[in-house]
Amino acid sequence: MVTSGSAIAQTQVQLGVPDQDKPYATPAVINHPVVIGWPEGKTPRAPRGWEVVKFAGGLENPRQLLELPNGDVLVSEARQKPKLDADPETARGFARSNVTGYSANRITLLRDTNGDGMADQTFVLLENLNQPFGMAVAGGRLYVANTDAVVSYPFSPGQTQITAQPRKLISLPAGGYNNHWTRNLQLSADERTLFVSVGSASNVGEYGMEEEERRAAILAVDLATGRERVYATGLRNPVGMDIAADGTLWTAVNERDDFGDNISPDYVTSVREGAFYGWPYSYWGKQDPRHANTKRELLPTTVIPDIAVGPHAAALGLTLSPPENGRQFGYIARHGSWNRSDMAGYDVLVVPFADGKPTSDPQPFLTGFIADQREGTVHGRPVSVRARADGSVFVVDDNANTIWLARRGR
Repeated sequence: MVTSGSAIAQTQVQLGVPDQDKPYATPAVINHPVVIGWPEGKTPRAPRGWEVVKFAGGLENPRQLLELPNGDVLVSEARQKPKLDADPETARGFARSNVTGYSANRITLLRDTNGDGMADQTFVLLENLNQPFGMAVAGGRLYVANTDAVVSYPFSPGQTQITAQPRKLISLPAGGYNNHWTRNLQLSADERTLFVSVGSASNVGEYGMEEEERRAAILAVDLATGRERVYATGLRNPVGMDIAADGTLWTAVNERDDFGDNISPDYVTSVREGAFYGWPYSYWGKQDPRHANTKRELLPTTVIPDIAVGPHAAALGLTLSPPENGRQFGYIARHGSWNRSDMAGYDVLVVPFADGKPTSDPQPFLTGFIADQREGTVHGRPVSVRARADGSVFVVDDNANTIWLARRGR
């Protein structure tokens, strides 16, 4: 992987990278899907040898999931708030796709008491939060990433309600462009550092870079001291994060909009401290014409991502399976396009890893989320993923208010 100070010309093997269109080769479009839900008994399609069961339904925009050591599952429930200044077409699209509206602003605990892969007990663990997303447990505390701050509570697995007052760890810049209000959390391998992902306030810096301070970045917080540092920058909207077998942080990143159908790919990449990944000035080693004469000196030291996962596919979720003899599988949830004439994404991809590095192009893992491509309808949209110790994978389907569990067939 390229690190800061190295040239773009490199021997790094990049996966899934297609030939990209020239900028504006096709017009920018707004093309939100219409969410129609899942018919009774229908589930996403899995590869041969796998099955998919509904772990939980009836939620209110579930977003991110955390499994506890005792098997309990925490899920954050939150939604983007409607923007009063949104243009009418965008507002209608968000409404049809179940993106904006009432936000539950809570964390729910789900319990599977008989081990059949379906939750049979539900508890409200925390409520009255501010668009919560990421969660982590360390040192006897539950950390929650609201859109404006990371807070923590005293917590022990098995607990079904938290009544203690929160302790603020750090404040965060709130909200953001499109759906960039999400703040995810990931513990380092030694559980001493908490990584915090913060998306950009804009598409390509159109509000000025002063608005982007501590944004389009991953922050790192020392849990013992509370000290924060900017870990990596130029990541337009990093959301999903996980730690590979070699201890390296990985993230899934949404690339820029309003550039044409086939430019530029979202990606999954390893994250190195101090590295710059291009946003908003460049993408995949090319200068963005909207910043044609700005910060061109950064281009030679800009890090090229590891894995392309398709333009406008909205790669939001990322998880890595537990390592076995140095081998892992990376699962990538693609929430689905809205800025592309043809639908892209709406699935979960899988990438094999060996010794902390991907070894082949992404392949389909869960499909069937699109109901009718021509009509623009979808049953649901996978937003995040979480691998379990046994190799099964939770898939959070926010627009269908459902959590799926993909597991080896029984």
